[in-house]
Amino acid sequence: MTFTGPFEDRLAIRELLETYADAVTQCDANAWGATWAEDAEWSLPDYPELGTTKGRAAIVAMWIEAMKAYPGIMFEAWPGSIEIAGDTATMRSYTSEVYDQDGVTMRDRGIYEDTCVKIDGSWFFKTRSFRNIHRQHAPKGC
Repeated sequence: MTFTGPFEDRLAIRELLETYADAVTQCDANAWGATWAEDAEWSLPDYPELGTTKGRAAIVAMWIEAMKAYPGIMFEAWPGSIEIAGDTATMRSYTSEVYDQDGVTMRDRGIYEDTCVKIDGSWFFKTRSFRNIHRQHAPKGC
């Protein structure tokens, strides 16, 4: 089964993912950063220039810089699976992003493989690894 564990925890992890997506769309570094554990790790293997970043502060700093290239982004995410074992969980989630860059409308879709941890009753991302699934680039508005 792809969704296992207590309903309340699965809902909290979905809300963690939704908070993350909303913070990207709102370009809210504080809200986005609050979704990560202090000792988190973010891997972007399809972006070797970014690689893997460790620690919440470094992850947020890298994200703030990277977001400059994604003006007006609309970011959506949804879970494909959530499996909970105590205070840890694994989640597979999918993303859809739309943004304009240099007169081109970019539509990117991807997949995250995540580990989440429950700390003091709240869920956080411990590890996130992102891969591209599909990219579509067209003249702005198409």
